[in-house]
Amino acid sequence: CAPPDVVVWPQAVGQVQELAALCHRCRVPMVPFGTGTGLEGGVNAVQGGVCFDLSRMDAIAQLSLEDFSVTVEPGVTRKALNKHLRGTGLWFPVGTVGMRGV
Repeated sequence: CAPPDVVVWPQAVGQVQELAALCHRCRVPMVPFGTGTGLEGGVNAVQGGVCFDLSRMDAIAQLSLEDFSVTVEPGVTRKALNKHLRGTGLWFPVGTVGMRGV
């Protein structure tokens, strides 16, 4: 396990864009971190850099019952999404592919 050099907690898309542009200009590695479930293989900053902890970006932006799609920010957990879906007849099980963020 290799820790990042620094961790930032952006709370809006604009902040992520500004931080990413700065890292790109300075040629500093970016390491995204969403909800910390570990289902995707985990986060490892093998070359140091900036960890973008996106867990505070946890809004559910849009739900379309007609086409079974939901648009979420990267910090939305499966548990929070299922709580939001309660009463709709839908649920998001573990291992579901296709979760797409804003």
